[in-house]
Amino acid sequence: METMSSNATLAAALRQMAESGRIPHAMLFHQNDGGGAFPLILDFLDEVYGHNPRVKKLIHPDIHFVFPVAGADKPVSDRFIGPWRELLLENPCFYENELYAAIGIESKQSNISVFEARSILDKLSLSAVEGGYRTVVVYLPEKMNQQAANALLKMVEEPPEKTLFLLVTLQPEKVLTTIFSRCLFLRVRPFSREEDRAIHAKEGAETTELADLFHDLLDALVRKDLLGALEAGDAVADLGSREKQKRFCRVASEGLRNIFLLQQGLPALADLLGDERPFYEEMAAKLRKNFSRQALAALDRALLLVERNVNQKILFTDLVNRLYMTAL
Repeated sequence: METMSSNATLAAALRQMAESGRIPHAMLFHQNDGGGAFPLILDFLDEVYGHNPRVKKLIHPDIHFVFPVAGADKPVSDRFIGPWRELLLENPCFYENELYAAIGIESKQSNISVFEARSILDKLSLSAVEGGYRTVVVYLPEKMNQQAANALLKMVEEPPEKTLFLLVTLQPEKVLTTIFSRCLFLRVRPFSREEDRAIHAKEGAETTELADLFHDLLDALVRKDLLGALEAGDAVADLGSREKQKRFCRVASEGLRNIFLLQQGLPALADLLGDERPFYEEMAAKLRKNFSRQALAALDRALLLVERNVNQKILFTDLVNRLYMTAL
């Protein structure tokens, strides 16, 4: 596994791969929600396909997009490709919840199913329309179930000549090991605060709101203030939509990852802006070393229950209780 830390370095490396023709057959891009993986990927594919204008219009016949979907009658990404293209063309740095809103499945549990995997295999069994590379771009491979991963595994392990798999993940630790281990791992660095505000005006304000809620919760936990922690949990339950609650869980998970890295003496790997660092350094000093790992398990459980539409008040009260006991 190899990691590249700078987006400028990553962009240059991808360009060199395309120009030299020495391209790994499978690459896993790790970005934060709303990050910049897709602009890098589209620029890379533009080079690979000789600056064919259909690449950036998202209509090249040899580039296939896969993303989590939901619905009856074996849904696959192709059924939602119109809204997907509109979303990606409007802002390639979209948030996960924006995808679900665009394709109309906000209230449903999404995944990448075995039917999707079989659809991919059917497409790759055909020759490239234009005689060059065939590419499958997968958004959120962590949403791929075991059956789907097993169906794709041999193709990822031993792809036909000139076949590329480009995967974009928000949670690489949840990508099935059988898939992860076959990919070149590339870290897409988060935007600066100024870049993020320019790209995500409305959504950036929402992220700040969710981060502030998480900070309030952490602050109450280190002070052993159960009432304050419960008030923060109530605020999450009152966010008004399951997608915002799921985003809170992801923002909190990223914060816990930063605390863990600071506690391990790896501050350079933490994704922290300058004004955030003092808070997280304080939390890292005050929380037990195993807090982040146990808290992440509690957040993963909460995220699963949000997707299953469990009563929100009960769910987040239970989460706060678990975190409080972990912090003692």
